[in-house]
Amino acid sequence: MSTRAERVVVARRFCGPPDSGNGGYSAGLLATALGGAVEVTLRRPPPLERELSRVVSGTRAELKDGEGLIAEARHAEVNVMPPPAVSFERASELSTHYIGHTKHHFPGCFVCGPARAEGDGLRIFPGHEQRDQPMAAPWTPDASLADESGRLPTEIFWAALDCIGYFAAGAPDYPVALLGRMTAELGGEIAVGERYVLLGWPLAREGRKLHAGTALYDASGNVRGRARQTWILLA
Repeated sequence: MSTRAERVVVARRFCGPPDSGNGGYSAGLLATALGGAVEVTLRRPPPLERELSRVVSGTRAELKDGEGLIAEARHAEVNVMPPPAVSFERASELSTHYIGHTKHHFPGCFVCGPARAEGDGLRIFPGHEQRDQPMAAPWTPDASLADESGRLPTEIFWAALDCIGYFAAGAPDYPVALLGRMTAELGGEIAVGERYVLLGWPLAREGRKLHAGTALYDASGNVRGRARQTWILLA
């Protein structure tokens, strides 16, 4: 079995909590080494601005800080069925109900932080009007997120699918929680400047674990990515 290793860095721009990487972004940084549908389990908060080792051995991958294991990944099925899409306009209306504008544990989060400026964070602000509805948010990727080829890298796609799951599963009390596991499958490229909609819906609460599903849709309502998540309560 061949093994390859390369160095990667989680830049400070891509934080979740102030001193660690956003869970979805960090998971995607590892998942991109395998491709396809991937399950990533985060073992500890990913450090920022530090060289990490992304080690791939066969069908598995690890993200390591020296000898310390940050995350591990393997191929897996995404066992969620996304609900029907809503329009970008409807998602924009529901986004006005975003609880994060008044209560947010990590306001500087790259994905959902209201303290992040336009073009810096993703500013994905999910909301709903009724508890039996999925959370919905509009998203238009900024040009600064593209790689040298003009495409959005896998880790940005994973990041976009991340935080909406917390708000769906954490309602109505929104306890402090971090992403523990995410299994995602991407379906095609995401283009800068195009309109997309994200949905998140709760699956279950189990002790200190919150389970959620998330999906990303294009302007025609086609599913372009979906994920199943486990969030770990910290308090």
